[in-house]
Amino acid sequence: MENRITWADFEKVEIVTGTIVAADAFPEARKPAYKLTIDFGAKGIKRSSAQLTQLYKAEHLPGMQVVAVINFPPKQIATFKSECLVLGAIGPDGEVTLLQTERKTENGSRIA
Repeated sequence: MENRITWADFEKVEIVTGTIVAADAFPEARKPAYKLTIDFGAKGIKRSSAQLTQLYKAEHLPGMQVVAVINFPPKQIATFKSECLVLGAIGPDGEVTLLQTERKTENGSRIA
């Protein structure tokens, strides 16, 4: 297997749960996307650009709990600064299915 990482490498990645509090259109993005505002509890509120438009409508996203990486450096995407990476499974046509926990957790809960 190529591209193996060590346990220490994995421990550096801060993957946590958060709840989407707002989802807005992002017409300036090169690929269709939403601007998400996500509450990570004690870890704060962060924003993310997410290409979820194929399977999700913006009005259905607030209140949804997601899994995200929160310790990447911010990334400028068009006119927007994305502060975290919302995780999802990518389908054969590029559609993204959000990763979620089996039941609701406290925002900011670490994924291991």
